[in-house]
Amino acid sequence: MLAATEAAASAEVTHTHAEGIAGAVAIAVAASHVAGPGPHDIFEAVLDHLTNGLVRQGVEQARKLPAISAQEAAAQLGNGSRITAEDTVPFTLWVAAQHLNDYETAVRTCAAVGGDRDTTAAIVGGIIGARAPSIPSIWRQYREPLPAWFGHDA
Repeated sequence: MLAATEAAASAEVTHTHAEGIAGAVAIAVAASHVAGPGPHDIFEAVLDHLTNGLVRQGVEQARKLPAISAQEAAAQLGNGSRITAEDTVPFTLWVAAQHLNDYETAVRTCAAVGGDRDTTAAIVGGIIGARAPSIPSIWRQYREPLPAWFGHDA
């Protein structure tokens, strides 16, 4: 998958640790996968592109979680407090899978559990935002202006 290859190449510049690169690959694959048609098992798509390591272990754990509260999921998977991919990516994939069609709830879920809120919310927003332009209109009204080359509907 091109998304995995490109994510690994770009992450090698900014992440000196293999787990950071694995995290970038996981997020890129998830976003690419949900943007396409068909069933959206985020975990299956991501696990197909991860080698053994802590990020993979966390994603496997996230995949197996039953329907629990976000606080419980964050307690088991991490919420970014340790500022590592293995403490951030599994939870963000779990949130994206739980709220794949509800951008606002997904982002608010990340903010509600604490930890590295801006990072987890940005990751989840990127994944779900790739699926459809689902950002609440009121949020779009208060964002920073985008450059003209980005397009007026962005």
